[in-house]
Amino acid sequence: MLPFARISIIGLGLIGSSIARAVRQYMPTARLTGHDADPAVRDTAKRLDLCDDVTDTPGAAVIDADLVILCVPVGAMGALAEAIAADLPADAVVSDVGSSKAGVAAALKAALPHATIIPAHPVAGTENSGPEAGFATLFQKRWCILTPADDADAAAVARVEAFWRALGANVETMAPDHHDLVLAVTSHLPHLIAYTIVGTASDLEAVTRSEVIKYSAGGFRDFTRIAASDPVMWRDVFIANKDAVLDMLQRFSEDLTALQRAIRWGDGDALHDLFSRTRAIRRSIIEEGQDDERPDFGRSHE
Repeated sequence: MLPFARISIIGLGLIGSSIARAVRQYMPTARLTGHDADPAVRDTAKRLDLCDDVTDTPGAAVIDADLVILCVPVGAMGALAEAIAADLPADAVVSDVGSSKAGVAAALKAALPHATIIPAHPVAGTENSGPEAGFATLFQKRWCILTPADDADAAAVARVEAFWRALGANVETMAPDHHDLVLAVTSHLPHLIAYTIVGTASDLEAVTRSEVIKYSAGGFRDFTRIAASDPVMWRDVFIANKDAVLDMLQRFSEDLTALQRAIRWGDGDALHDLFSRTRAIRRSIIEEGQDDERPDFGRSHE
């Protein structure tokens, strides 16, 4: 039995279009309705046949939905929730895919005080964006973190969990503030570092832009991949999760100062110990199935 029969996806970029493709593949009898604020994206979604119907307004997309998934930057969640409030069925479950949760949960609750809201964060993605970048296997063996309120309807939580498991994801539940702290370490701070180091390289007066591009080694190339992520999405993430990001940035700054000291004084033992610990973490990530030594987790986009 399907956890949801009528699914509305609002925001048809990488994540939204991947959800649509995955639903088509793994829940083919579910009816899909989509909307995107950008008319060009709506046209592309129609051409790609991502949904059974692509509407011109967000309200029209949710009229008969039993699951509504908001796939927009976290800074836009509150306004979007207000835009669908009048048309949202009373029994619909509202979820999202934002990578910061406490602020999103508060914004959705304020705009939809009587709705059943089960926030979610599929920890998956690529540096690409737009409806043509999506693929059905994006969520396979990736984690999706649910952050329901303490008083959330248990049956609704179970249905959202079943939905993500049907798309191939592993599902975990945690408190919104704890999620935001964890993701500040594992996702938000790495993106901030990537944006910074790529910007630093481009600003160096002693190194030309062509040299940066021509002689990019593997480490710098990895940073540029991360730094190519959607700037609107990440602008909103850093603002929405600023407290946790600033806490982790302070800790990182202290660790970086210690590393500077070890390099300055030629403390090879300290450097070796640090690099050994971090190498072990990399091995653990691969052993847990959260990465693959092949490009893009070894996944096929076909």
